[in-house]
Amino acid sequence: MLKTSAATNCAILLAIFGAFALNQASTIIRAQETVTLTNQKGEELKVKIGDDEKVKDDRIPVDVAILLDTSNSMDGLINQARNQLWQIVQRLSVAEKNGRKPALRVSVFEYGNTNLPATENYIRQVLPLSDDLDKVSEALFGLTTKGGDEYCGAVIGEAVTRLDWSSDDDAYKSIFIAGNEAFTQGQVSYLSSCADAKEKGVLVNTIHCGDHSTGVKGKWADGAEKGGGQSFNINQDRRQVTIHCPQDKVLIELNGKLNKTYLWYGAKSARSRYSSNQLAQDTNAMGGMGGGGMGIGMGPSSSAFGGRVASKASKIYDNRSRDLVDAVEADEEAITKVEGKNLPEAMQKMTVEERKKHVADNAAKRKKIQDEIKKVAAEREAFLIAERKKLGEKKDTFGDAIVQAIDQQMASQGFSKAKK
Repeated sequence: MLKTSAATNCAILLAIFGAFALNQASTIIRAQETVTLTNQKGEELKVKIGDDEKVKDDRIPVDVAILLDTSNSMDGLINQARNQLWQIVQRLSVAEKNGRKPALRVSVFEYGNTNLPATENYIRQVLPLSDDLDKVSEALFGLTTKGGDEYCGAVIGEAVTRLDWSSDDDAYKSIFIAGNEAFTQGQVSYLSSCADAKEKGVLVNTIHCGDHSTGVKGKWADGAEKGGGQSFNINQDRRQVTIHCPQDKVLIELNGKLNKTYLWYGAKSARSRYSSNQLAQDTNAMGGMGGGGMGIGMGPSSSAFGGRVASKASKIYDNRSRDLVDAVEADEEAITKVEGKNLPEAMQKMTVEERKKHVADNAAKRKKIQDEIKKVAAEREAFLIAERKKLGEKKDTFGDAIVQAIDQQMASQGFSKAKK
């Protein structure tokens, strides 16, 4: 536990709400942080816990909820979401507002799957708003499809009410809902759900999997208009052409070195989970990439992996509540707030000064590796642009829609491309 009043507060809360379990596992707890307690029935209770110490965070909140139709015929959509996640993250990594970098949190919901309870409108919150981008990737790769009824109004309503959307006036908050059936299905009206979202400052963007006219008839465009967002029509079955770049092998090697600089902290089981999931999502992003040689094939592999490694070299891939290097960069006293047993095993017997030096050494190594990745990734991006121009690729996929929306919407809210 933390050596602060927050630890006592947590213990009291757990004693009072014995049927509830903490839905967050952060060793450093921010001042007056709202924590969600959830019982076995899925019922939630939001409470505030206080602490005199605060992890410094001057970033600007960017909250994005992805609502995916996982009924039959949506396998292509799910694959696009999985393989284009890092394309989206990479785009967000270059944004800033008034000199503030984005603090990205992503939530995932699935709907329209008959494996889900009919009493809950075939809806499941797969992941609450989370800054752990590896968990977001894990959530997407865990989705499966099965036919059902798609209740858009209901899932939008769930996302609006269940998620702890940022209260920062400068925050960018948006929902992206994708599917192919009529937007009007179900007992919950999309009109009321979209109105509730808009009132809360959350944009509703709709992504219809199919042609424009069908989407309009199905009220997907109207849903976006009522929710203050944008509407798109995509080909969910389009598979991106995989372009194997000459820089891929170098990025694989640099990524391996980068992973070794992470100093995961928390309970022993959590440390192990963070490390193994980072590797698992590297593997998921690589797909069938093979040795990373030259050539062109069909599939997700190369683009997803390149985008993931580039994202990991940026400030957007921030693990301050899990990794000591990121935590200390945000707050130099963070190392003193973590109890010894929650440190990496190699650090547990170190003195405080030795721990500080160990973190600093890993921070220096990481920066050097990230600088190398940025250089190689820029070369790789130039190569990709040239190859894609030759192929004449259409931009009508899930990731293309989200990137277009965030570009326009964040620009209208005062975000710009970060200065180097």
